[in-house]
Amino acid sequence: MAGDDDIESRGGRVKRNGYSNNNTSSSSAYASSSAYIIEDTDAQWTSWLVPMIVVANIAVFIVVMYVNNCPGHRHMRLVGNCVARFLGRFSFEPLRENPLFGPSSSTLKKLGALEWTEVVVKHQGWRLITCIWLHAGVIHLLANMLSLAFIGIRLEQQFGFVRVGIIYLLSGFGASVVSSLFIRNNISVGASGALFGLLGAMLSELITNWTIYTNKAAAFFTLLVIIAINLAIGILPHVDNFAHIGGFITGFLLGFVLLSRPQFGWLERQNLPAGTLIKSKYKPYQYVLWLVSLVLLVVGLTVALVMLFRGENGNDHCRWCRYLSCVSTSRWDCNGI
Repeated sequence: MAGDDDIESRGGRVKRNGYSNNNTSSSSAYASSSAYIIEDTDAQWTSWLVPMIVVANIAVFIVVMYVNNCPGHRHMRLVGNCVARFLGRFSFEPLRENPLFGPSSSTLKKLGALEWTEVVVKHQGWRLITCIWLHAGVIHLLANMLSLAFIGIRLEQQFGFVRVGIIYLLSGFGASVVSSLFIRNNISVGASGALFGLLGAMLSELITNWTIYTNKAAAFFTLLVIIAINLAIGILPHVDNFAHIGGFITGFLLGFVLLSRPQFGWLERQNLPAGTLIKSKYKPYQYVLWLVSLVLLVVGLTVALVMLFRGENGNDHCRWCRYLSCVSTSRWDCNGI
């Protein structure tokens, strides 16, 4: 989210002796409409990284609220009293200042929120990472952590903590870079970009492993609809859709690089008669997608970082891109966002 004051149990059916912002519904819909062809000996990973990330985000939010200390602000309050004052220094800012039940924007900025001036002018590049662990309020935190639990745990059970962890962190980083390129006037916090990276990786994993799926067309279109709906929500004001798009593209490319599955002939090689021609581990198109995606990912992040730290404004190179994040209507104006 952005604003001055705001801001996937392996799914499917196992076939014997053969070879499946922010969305709590995306993983279940995806899993129910797909089936994997896997070996009997292929065991699930135990998911521990994603739950740890959830716990870490909650812990960071508690620390942020402690630092915020709404009742201890010395300035005169013109927007109302703290909310849930029985929580003491953990009480929330007035709803007029933060309707998501959370800290002030100044506290978020002090603790690592993403802001162009701090990153580029003051050379605080670490904010490209720290902002992923901050949330604007309880509502923001709950939405992201529920989505992460539903999507991330399923992916970690299928592919392990290393690959899912890389996708999560790099997607979050890519989201921050793209956001900083296009948004200069507001702060941005939250794990939404990293979550969109997991959604992007789910889509590219389905594409690159297309031949080992059943019900693949249904799974593909279901996932596309889920992604489209969530990106469309991003055109609302105070929602950092540039972070969503940056995270999605980064995760989509990383999915081709990290989530390819060996074809069935390779997995069954030990059961084949001696002298039988063994298939390649991966299909040719998987190698092509792997190479192209890796090149695009490295080049894209490099160019974006160079542009960012040279102080270039992405809107100067793409005049219409502002409509990807906010569209003005009779109810709101995007000029100040």
